[in-house]
Amino acid sequence: MDESTYIALCEEHLAAFHRMACSILHHQADAEDAVQQALMKAWRLRGKARPGLEKAWVMRIVINESISLLRRRRRALPTEEIRIPAAQVSGEETALHTAIRTLPESLRTPLLLKYMEGMTEKEVAAALQLSLTAVKNRLFRARRALQKQLNEEVSP
Repeated sequence: MDESTYIALCEEHLAAFHRMACSILHHQADAEDAVQQALMKAWRLRGKARPGLEKAWVMRIVINESISLLRRRRRALPTEEIRIPAAQVSGEETALHTAIRTLPESLRTPLLLKYMEGMTEKEVAAALQLSLTAVKNRLFRARRALQKQLNEEVSP
């Protein structure tokens, strides 16, 4: 990937990279740090990106950096000191937001990449280094879990 392609990719998808980091870290400043580190790493390794899957490749680096930062933060702070900001949504969105946050990471990440970031299942598979079948399975399980949680909230 040449310099101009890399810059265009970063400019076009910066918000998506940031949203993914926020969904993992739940902290604005940490997400910004993770994205910055990921983009620097992607810049150094940009020659290794597979043509057609550049966004998924950078997203994988963002996810890895976010998880790495999360692990370092957990080692540095006792769990009770980690503050997770409250959702800035209301009504039905709050229930959905809460239900999504309660999903295990293995289900939440593919769901967010597919539906929030608009990635194809093939791109999600590349970003998460999973098979296409595994991604489809996780998306199915995530949708089913969300449906169950939301139905339980509606039913008395």
